[in-house]
This record gives sequence, structure tokens and C-alpha cells, in this order.
Amino acid sequence: MKDVVALVTGASRGVGRGIALALLAEGATVHVTGRTLSEPKASQGGKSAGSLEGLALEAAALPGTVVLHRCDHSSDAETERVAEEIRAGNRLDILVNNAWPGYENMVENGDFTWPRPFWEQPVWRWDAMIGTALRAAFMTSRAVAPMMIPARRGLIVNISFWAAQLYEGNAIYGIGKAATDKMVADFAHELRPHNVAAVSLYPGLVRTEAVLENAEYFDLSNSESPEFIGHVIAGLWRDPALMSKSGRVLVAAELGREYEIADVDGYRPVPLTAADFSKS
Repeated sequence: MKDVVALVTGASRGVGRGIALALLAEGATVHVTGRTLSEPKASQGGKSAGSLEGLALEAAALPGTVVLHRCDHSSDAETERVAEEIRAGNRLDILVNNAWPGYENMVENGDFTWPRPFWEQPVWRWDAMIGTALRAAFMTSRAVAPMMIPARRGLIVNISFWAAQLYEGNAIYGIGKAATDKMVADFAHELRPHNVAAVSLYPGLVRTEAVLENAEYFDLSNSESPEFIGHVIAGLWRDPALMSKSGRVLVAAELGREYEIADVDGYRPVPLTAADFSKS
């Protein structure tokens, strides 16, 4: 993918960081956004788990080129600035909308507010997931689609999850992910004449920093590395039948099997279905 240019939002940690590293390992030029440019661990030479400069240190040995953009996607102006900087290079092939604030402060004043019913949910969580995360996916796509349309090739990926279809313990989260999937379906309809694809991509249980910090609460036997979904996105890009998948909800592990992509440790994750979640 040495001639591919990608943008991954929310890439300083978690799934976004893994996607960026996977695309860099495939040789792509990867623009990344995040709210945290640097932190003490990075400046002291250690591996930072939560900054763009930490990501750059980790990516230094990879064949791709990383371009850092400090960006708070709650600001449309900052989102547009990133798009303008990418437009200066006259090309963008892949957009991954991953930035998703709203997981912060699950415990407030000693109270675990995440599973509260919707009438007791803090309003800030709506503002973070709908007003910032969902809006950022729309505004970033809106800003970069005009770069893909003249090239008659492009891929927009929204990172989503089963909460779009099933109750996953928080109504705001479910509303946001359902809207994420609907956004992809309508984007795909409007982009199809231009040969640009849009998909929603569901990861499984990902071994992010937060999950590993609380590993005793998770069954990691069928988990995925943060890089796995990035290699799946690379497989999507190479798929000659990509347009037939446009507008659809796709499960990363299913695509991994279709494209014969193993995780970084050689494991091939088993695809989860709606039935797996309905049991919980």
C-alpha cells in the first residue's frame, strides 16, 4: 500500500492507534488525529499509550509514513483544518472515522453512570457521542469526499459496533452507533455513482489499553489486537469487489476469514454474531 494515503481519526490510543499502525506496516502514508500530541512518557523516551508522538515513536520502524495532526474534533474548524492540510497533498484514498469520545468518566463521584437508564444519563455523554463523535464522522467525511470523487476511488470506514442493532447497556451509545450505520448506508447511496465505497466495520473484543488494564474482567480467548482491524481495512481496499460491500455493516473477523488475514499473533478471530450478544 505504498501509494495509498489514509486518514485515521482518534488514533492516539486504542482501536484507532492499532488501525494506524497496521496501515503503516502495510506501507501506507497515514494521517492521524488525536487530542493529545505528547505526554511525559513520550518525552522521556518510553512508549506512550496515549499520544500522537508516542504513536510516531512506535511507527518509526514501519515502512509507511505517519503525519500527525493535533485535532479536537469537537471543533468543526479543527476538523476542516486537518482536511485542508491533507488537500495540500491532493490525495486521500481511505478515511477511517474512529474518534469516539464519551467513554470518559464512566464513574462520576463514585457512581458508575454508564448503565443508568436514559432518563438518568448525564447530558454530557449525549453531547460527546452525538454532538462530537457522530458529528465528527459526518464533518470529516464531508470535508474529504471531494478528494475521492475526482479520483473515482475511495473508501470511508465508520468504526461501529453491535450496539447499533442490540441493547448494549447504554441507550445513548446505541443511538450513536445506529446513526453511524445509517450514515454509511446513505453515504454509500450517494457515492456509488463516483465509485467510492462506505462501510460500517464492527470489531470484536479488542485488546486496547483499557481492556488490558482490566483483563481480569474479560475473556480474551477470542479477542483481537488493535492492529487486526487495520489489516482488515487494508484487505478491503485491495478487494476488487469492494463496491459490492459498500453501504453494508461488516464484521472484521468475517472479513479476516474471507481475506485469509490472521491477527498479529497468528490467531484467526471467530466472528461474533448478534446471537452471541443476545445471550449476555
